[in-house]
Amino acid sequence: MTQRVAIMPGDGIGPEVTAEALRVLQAMAPQAGMHLETEEVPIGGSAYDLAGSPLPDESLERARAADAVLLGAVGGPKWDTLDFALRPEKGLLRLRSELGLFANLRPAQIFGDLVEASTLKREVVEGCDVMVIRELTGGIYFGQPRSITGGAGQRVGLNTMVYSEPEIERIVRMGFEIAGKRSGRLCSVDKANVLEVSVLWRDVAERVKADYPGIELTHMYVDNAAMQLIRSPKQFDTIVTGNLFGDVLSDAAAMITGSIGMLPSASLGSGHAMYEPVHGSAPDIAGQDKANPLAAILSVGMLFRYTFDRPELDERIQAAVVDVLTQARTVDIMAPGRTAVGCRQMGDRVLEALARQPQAIPVAAPT
Repeated sequence: MTQRVAIMPGDGIGPEVTAEALRVLQAMAPQAGMHLETEEVPIGGSAYDLAGSPLPDESLERARAADAVLLGAVGGPKWDTLDFALRPEKGLLRLRSELGLFANLRPAQIFGDLVEASTLKREVVEGCDVMVIRELTGGIYFGQPRSITGGAGQRVGLNTMVYSEPEIERIVRMGFEIAGKRSGRLCSVDKANVLEVSVLWRDVAERVKADYPGIELTHMYVDNAAMQLIRSPKQFDTIVTGNLFGDVLSDAAAMITGSIGMLPSASLGSGHAMYEPVHGSAPDIAGQDKANPLAAILSVGMLFRYTFDRPELDERIQAAVVDVLTQARTVDIMAPGRTAVGCRQMGDRVLEALARQPQAIPVAAPT
């Protein structure tokens, strides 16, 4: 069976980390019985430079035609002076919306002895494994009306937080489904003591719970959830929340792992999926072979798990990453006694670790 993956490297370090992720994808495809076809597709600032749009119509159509999208990162100061509608981030938001990618899955877990890279105490984070499920196509990021009005010194900014009951139900059901494949504990995060939209969110979550009697559902206000993620992250297993709250909480959870450069993500919809590292485009280190490609590589694992239904390949990639971290680190997670490597070398190390595994896949020699 031919599987198509649209490769969208984007901006900054995006092309560097995506190149390493693509090498892993191409090496492991035979294990999934896949005949893999990949196509590079422009998005973000690089797409604007080429075509005057952060998401040209042709890029959108090629993404729609693919079984999955592998994204690097978008944005950078080069495009900060553009009209808001033309900035790289607008291309990403449009892509999520047009593909109907309503659920963003962001796992935060400690890989091997990377516990030492976390700014939190070992006993707080060791063994931590949290899945944050963020609603991605609604809420305040997409709500209307939105505007800045008024004259100088008297301007008013307006954004609208809005969720319909069907939007809430589909993301909450995703939360229950994912929790059911983990430890069976789901925490719904809202601000129901202040926001009517959160009152509705909580009501819908309680109604949907009746369809999942084996899942434990709890509720937590977002401010308390932010504190608890830092104070005692192991109390959480699966978190489901809205777009704005999920954006903040998933980045906070990232620091549990020691580096945002270690966090993959999956954005899922009813017929499309996109996989990307959580980190940004880091233009300050772009082109210097300093970027950490592990989040992009781990995103390939999530691609195998959720799009191609091969979770064992995701587990093998995770095992290879743990293996590599005992010997080598990029600068963002460097530790005494480890060998410092660049982006390309880290990709080499992961491929070598995969080749050492039992029933190893055939991996070309590093170049």
